[in-house]
Amino acid sequence: MAKKIMIQGTMSNSGKSFVTAALCRILKQDGYRVAPFKSQNMALNSYITKDGLEIGRAQAMQAEAAGIAPTVDMNPILLKPTSQMGSQVIVNGEVFGNLRAMDYYRRKTEFIPAVREAFERLESQFDAIVLEGAGSPAEINLRDNDIVNMGMAKIANAPVLLVGDIDRGGVFASLYGTVSLLEPEERARIKGLVINKFRGDVKILEPGLRMIEERLHIPVVGVIPMEQIDLDDEDSLSDRLVRTEVQEGLDVAVIHLPHISNFTDFNALEHYDGVSLRYVDRAAHLGRPDLILLPGTKNTMADLKWLRESGLEAMIQRLVEEQKIPVIGICGGYQMLGERLLDPEGVEGEPGSTMRGMGLLAAETVFAAEKTRTQTEGTVLAAAGYYGKVTGQSVTGYEIHMGETFQTQKNITPAIRLADGRMDGFVRSDGLVFGSYLHGLFDNLEFTGAILTQLAEKKGISLTATAKSMEEYKESQYDKLADLVRRSLDMDAVYKIMKEYES
Repeated sequence: MAKKIMIQGTMSNSGKSFVTAALCRILKQDGYRVAPFKSQNMALNSYITKDGLEIGRAQAMQAEAAGIAPTVDMNPILLKPTSQMGSQVIVNGEVFGNLRAMDYYRRKTEFIPAVREAFERLESQFDAIVLEGAGSPAEINLRDNDIVNMGMAKIANAPVLLVGDIDRGGVFASLYGTVSLLEPEERARIKGLVINKFRGDVKILEPGLRMIEERLHIPVVGVIPMEQIDLDDEDSLSDRLVRTEVQEGLDVAVIHLPHISNFTDFNALEHYDGVSLRYVDRAAHLGRPDLILLPGTKNTMADLKWLRESGLEAMIQRLVEEQKIPVIGICGGYQMLGERLLDPEGVEGEPGSTMRGMGLLAAETVFAAEKTRTQTEGTVLAAAGYYGKVTGQSVTGYEIHMGETFQTQKNITPAIRLADGRMDGFVRSDGLVFGSYLHGLFDNLEFTGAILTQLAEKKGISLTATAKSMEEYKESQYDKLADLVRRSLDMDAVYKIMKEYES
């Protein structure tokens, strides 16, 4: 039977994914075959496994830290918000349907078998499982039928480490309040407390550590310092999305759509000295960037409406047509660039609805109920404008979209020939507008470097990449993470906790 440990937090963004990834790496380094597990994840950043199934991006990142291929068993339920009140529910990697929050809550017990079976499959294949909770276990209104925090800990018979974020303030109150709101049998599962994102001298913190241990009768097993480690982010609370200032160098502006998804597509651009990547959610902040990026979105039509109403659409159109600023759209952002969006089956709105696009690409998108999910590779065909130096390059990526985009006029050409013979994306004849369905396109550093270098040459600056490949860079970050957490946690105590729950 596999060793188990579960990481829960006092709130969202307390560092659960971070600590889970760290323990996956540490256990791997210590010789264990280890896998991550999160029964239910709510996130718009997702990943496609090799067999074409969709899981949360965080579990894919944690699997990479563990040195294994991501599988759907690591995240059997994924909720992708489509509005303030509802989400697309993905079970075992495939779309179950769109449900309002209350409807999902009422039906949650239906998914317990899928959760249990996924965990048991992992448990039979690995020496250790690091489970991750969601939000806080002290959401007392959600305790009934819980399948992601203490409910999952009970299913797995796993001990729990509770992580608190000291950077936001009130960490002792949040730890004490969380534990106090739990039922006695739930409280008994918490075997250690972790203080995360600490700045300063830990000696100043020590009296508080002793007091919280005395009040809760739970040991503090570690204090993790704040350190810059670059991991794929899970959701819209990412610190990346608050970077709004224009800095020196190449100015790359990502439009921060309300339903932005897979913004990790652009992380690779940060690996170039001289590139300033920022996120823009209002017209007054756009300015005159050197490159505009339109990201993926879970609701293309709603976000295009927002883009129009915010004034950003008109500003982007003027920058492209009058200032000759290039724009690249990925997935939903690519769909927006076209002339029309058609929704005959009501995938995003009322059946038969249509919407005018931005008109920057001579193409139109027809939404379809069936989701395309696949990892893929291809060859860049585009030769115009800033893409001349990438022509013929091999690229890899993955597709997650509902619908297809078709050419309407002759002033655009296909951007990428995929390995299965399909064509992906289009580039305008003047090279200013490029669209593709391939998530992860910028992880191909030769492709990214060639485009950025041409933009930099135009601006009269030089760029330097900080890694030979994304794989090499990620490996270095996982090792850095493991070193930090190994130094910060009492790993002997963690292993003892895991051993006590072996069965």
